[in-house]
Amino acid sequence: MSRAITVKVATPKVIKALEGRLAQLEKDYTSQSANEAKYQKAREKWQKEIGKWAIDHFSKAENIRTNYRSWNNTLNVDFDIITKESDFPTEPEKDFEIIHQHTYREMKEDITNALTILKMTDEETVNASTMKQIAKYL
Repeated sequence: MSRAITVKVATPKVIKALEGRLAQLEKDYTSQSANEAKYQKAREKWQKEIGKWAIDHFSKAENIRTNYRSWNNTLNVDFDIITKESDFPTEPEKDFEIIHQHTYREMKEDITNALTILKMTDEETVNASTMKQIAKYL
């Protein structure tokens, strides 16, 4: 059984945290195309490394499968190589999250609305129901 947490948070602290989160959201959204381009470049480099690695280790190949497509004169060669994970080139990982436009707009609107309301209040602390609504953005 979980217990409710009862904490009173000062309104200026919540406003400052939401303003920081809004700035971070805008930065993340505007920089995601540059981050994606950087990731794709790293992924292309990794794919070339994988190809070179596979050719260098083809002598260890097992379960070789081929598929010739005469309609476009291509040959697909598929094979398995048993290897240690440490021998294999490391695939790049995304260190950012893609924020879709509709999600960005919704989050920005929610944070902006909360900031507008909190800046108009005379209350020294934020009540529990308001905190519950904005906690996902903090």
